[in-house]
Amino acid sequence: MLTVGDKLPEFSVVAAKPGFNMPEENGESAFETITNDSFAGKWKIIFFYPKDFTFVCPTEIVEFAKLNEEFADRDAVVLGGSTDNEFVKLAWRREHPDLKSLNQYSFADNGSLVDGLGVRDKAENVALRATFVVDPHGVIQHVSVNNLNVGRNPAEILRILDGLQTDELCPCNRAVGGDTL
Repeated sequence: MLTVGDKLPEFSVVAAKPGFNMPEENGESAFETITNDSFAGKWKIIFFYPKDFTFVCPTEIVEFAKLNEEFADRDAVVLGGSTDNEFVKLAWRREHPDLKSLNQYSFADNGSLVDGLGVRDKAENVALRATFVVDPHGVIQHVSVNNLNVGRNPAEILRILDGLQTDELCPCNRAVGGDTL
């Protein structure tokens, strides 16, 4: 598994764009190819979840979505995904009331990112609940990985991003925007 200080590997994934529920809306495709060069100058919050149409995963996706504007205020783009394809992402958005018109990218990883980062569960052949905070230079600044059955806390990822962006020493439990040492 790649870790803090490593460079984000070369990858290419197809993502359902924010706000889309159908493959095409108003003559515009719902899909966009995302690579390690996408979103130049932005921080990237890349989070993996095991499967679409499951129970723990939407709770995390919804919580990241609630914080999407706060991430955007910090020049960060949120990218969430699994190894399910892009059409499954849109179907899940249509079927799950909390995911309808989701305000973030939902990527379908054919393995280039999950394997490049080393976060595939060997027994289940799905992505672990891994989160990567990547700086605008493509360098990984934070990694956390949960087991398949335990959801993460997106507010903690925002807190970590906020601390990383201060470029100062941040004490334990420092609140977003709090004092540094």
